[in-house]
Amino acid sequence: MLTLFICVFITALAFEFINGFHDTANAIATVVSTKVLTPRQAILLAACTNLIGALTGTAVAKTVSGGFVDSSIVTLPTVLAALIGAILWNLFTWWLGLPSSSSHALVGGLCGSAIATTGGWSALIWHEGSNGLWPKLIKPMILSPMIGFFLGGLIMWILMVLLKRRSPSTVNRIFGRLQIVSAAFMGFSHGGNDAQKTMGILALAMFTATSSGAFEGLPESFAFLKMHSLGKDSPIPIWVVILCAITMFAGTAAGGWRIIKTMGHKMVKLMPVHGFAAETTAAIIIETASKLGIPLSTTHVISTSIMGVGATHRFSAVKWGIVGRIVWAWVLTLPITGFLGYWMVKLLHLFGA
Repeated sequence: MLTLFICVFITALAFEFINGFHDTANAIATVVSTKVLTPRQAILLAACTNLIGALTGTAVAKTVSGGFVDSSIVTLPTVLAALIGAILWNLFTWWLGLPSSSSHALVGGLCGSAIATTGGWSALIWHEGSNGLWPKLIKPMILSPMIGFFLGGLIMWILMVLLKRRSPSTVNRIFGRLQIVSAAFMGFSHGGNDAQKTMGILALAMFTATSSGAFEGLPESFAFLKMHSLGKDSPIPIWVVILCAITMFAGTAAGGWRIIKTMGHKMVKLMPVHGFAAETTAAIIIETASKLGIPLSTTHVISTSIMGVGATHRFSAVKWGIVGRIVWAWVLTLPITGFLGYWMVKLLHLFGA
């Protein structure tokens, strides 16, 4: 049982690392495409701000650890299967250069593996107070892209009105500097939301291992691994927070050039003022969600913010063929990772896990 926990622990950190380079584009695609920063400078900025943001709260982590599936039925193979399913989908969409949601991949994998563990849908929490799949996942999944698109368009329209008497060179000079600030804000908000999801998974794994007796017989020096409860009143251990923050920092520093190319160059042509509007829009939405404990798809928000900003210039400026491929990746993420999580549990049981 202890060996299985170690496998879950390492796989969770692998997911966090992959999440970092898979979602690097969320924070820096626009600032690279507008040539405000070089790719190397942008990745360093994103990595540092992701690290700082990841240390700012645990509300999202608590939602992931106990807000979507019944923690009393979760086993270590359940958690491991969820992580493997999410990693496989992340790597597949990264290879295709499609910005899919690591958040939805993780939750989809967890739901599928939980159903496989119990053999029924009763393992899922649909609506329980402020928690549940409907208020904390499905509703935000529907609303956040719409808010990103329209708020991005609104902010861009306001900027166009305010700047209509300014020359293009002046606007580019001003927003070339301001976009560094907006990219930093985007990186900070991304770290504050995305890094917490793995914190929640690790907390769930530690609670499961503690409940199953996996840590029995270990020396007292390993007591930090034990977690006896989950929920709003159960703090996430600080060492878990720091470890996840550092792992995301390392993953972000590794970069994710395929997705950066799709978001920053293929979807719509951006100028510094567009990048500023898109990043500011997305960061505001993500930061608000983090405070409410909502594991938002940062990918969905920044993508639709870019679309909204681009559409204000000219609706045809957005390359809707590329957008269609991205939307299909979004739609398929939950069912495919649920399917992967479900069958990974069956496979692990086949091998005696």
